[in-house]
Order: sequence, then C-alpha cells, then structure tokens
Amino acid sequence: MGLLKTIFFLVLSYYAFKFLARLFAPFLMRKAAETIKKKAAQQYGGQQREQQQKKSSVKEGETIIDKKPGSQQESKKSVGEYVDFEEID
Repeated sequence: MGLLKTIFFLVLSYYAFKFLARLFAPFLMRKAAETIKKKAAQQYGGQQREQQQKKSSVKEGETIIDKKPGSQQESKKSVGEYVDFEEID
C-alpha cells in the first residue's frame, strides 16, 4: 500500500508541476524578455550618448580620424636560416 501511495504522489506532483508551469511560464518569459530588453537599451543608450558627446565637441569643417589605418607593409624579418640537409646512406 505504501508503494501505491508513493507512486500516486509522484504522479500527482508531476501533473501539478506541469499545470503550474503552464500558468507561470508566460509570465516568467515575459519578465525575462523585459529584463534583457532593459539591459540592451542601457548598453545602446550609453554608446549613443558617447557618440553624441564626440559629435558635439567637433567644430564644423573639422576632420577627425578615429583610427589609424593598419600598416600593410610586408614583414622584412627573415624567417630563419635555410639549412640544406643531406641524406645519409
């Protein structure tokens, strides 16, 4: 009889969890989406403010270069010394 009670409570708790998950899952997903949306807005807003501050400090007609172009010169370093090996019979 104890085994049947245990199985009954396990099945009952499984279906109760399943039912509650269906009730609360949309709410939890909506809450998580709002949190992610707020974080993304804060990050984007911070970048946008920085760009506006840079633009406001530039006078009209002034040219500003944010990055230096990378040098595309070939490397003149020698890779190493060439060694000619001979086969030994």
